[in-house]
Amino acid sequence: MAAVLACGDGAVLSHRSAAALWGIATFSGVIEVTTPRDTRSRGAIRRHCALLPPDEVTVLDGIPVTSVNRTLFDYAGVSSLDRLEAAIREAEYRRLWDHLSLPALLARYPGHRGNAKVRLCLERLNKTVGFTRSDLEELFLPFLDRFGLPRPHLNARLQVRGEWIEVDCLWRGERLIAELDSRSAHETRSAFEADRDRDRRLQAEGWRVVRITWRQLHDEPERTADDLRTLLEYKRM
Repeated sequence: MAAVLACGDGAVLSHRSAAALWGIATFSGVIEVTTPRDTRSRGAIRRHCALLPPDEVTVLDGIPVTSVNRTLFDYAGVSSLDRLEAAIREAEYRRLWDHLSLPALLARYPGHRGNAKVRLCLERLNKTVGFTRSDLEELFLPFLDRFGLPRPHLNARLQVRGEWIEVDCLWRGERLIAELDSRSAHETRSAFEADRDRDRRLQAEGWRVVRITWRQLHDEPERTADDLRTLLEYKRM
């Protein structure tokens, strides 16, 4: 709040700082503020100049800040494509409603920095159902894109013998499930036993289950992609 007040009337928290305040990205250590007048950045505050209309600003926790979608719109210009997509997914998961949509902002500001990223992210999101809930899931989507593999339904629910089971990644037509195993989530004995019990029940219902780890994505991406492609194509043979 102090940083916004120090920038004068009409200043609002924006860009990476606003994304952190909304809880859709981690704090980068840089305080970014948008002001209606062009002034130099000083100290720890990075200033952006823009005259924002009322429907692009709001107040959150007592702090003047750009609206959710205006925050994402600005975030596109200062972040990577994958980080932007993760932020959009997090906003959807948190049900952060904004009456001004990203397509509306694209139309309003056709020359805005980051527009190409926003359009590509919207195309990606139209191809993917569900929400990511872990860092490993966020890593998995760019991995699939890199190797030209189809995106799955994320965190999908299946009914198996009267019980609902949630799986990490589901390709329904191929009857394939990928479980993304992080050490922290699966290292206990009870978790190990529960995972195997789930796998057995799913396989008994005709689902093929493959487990993928961070190390496999990081150290053996080509091999992992080849195996996954074979599994996805097997059902179509």
